[in-house]
Amino acid sequence: MQIITANTLGDGRVVFQTGSGWSLDIADADVLETQEATDAALARANADAAANRVVEPYAIDVTLTDGHPTPVRLRERIRVGGPTTGNSRTGAPPACSEAA
Repeated sequence: MQIITANTLGDGRVVFQTGSGWSLDIADADVLETQEATDAALARANADAAANRVVEPYAIDVTLTDGHPTPVRLRERIRVGGPTTGNSRTGAPPACSEAA
């Protein structure tokens, strides 16, 4: 099983392809069960990339957990969950010590 992921052009957020566009929520992603379905979804995603809606779409392997897609690879699980350290969007800066 696979889904299509990309990044938004304007702010770089991770998005997932749905039947009608793109979502920030992986739970909304179309789960593709055949290579033919994946190829068709990638063709739609690449058309969106050509129209400057998303950047570098690609397919990722997923499993279903409680009916929702979960990425197989650690890299993709991190992309779904967001940064592993604080960032300016959450208002939680990474911990650092000031030099004396």
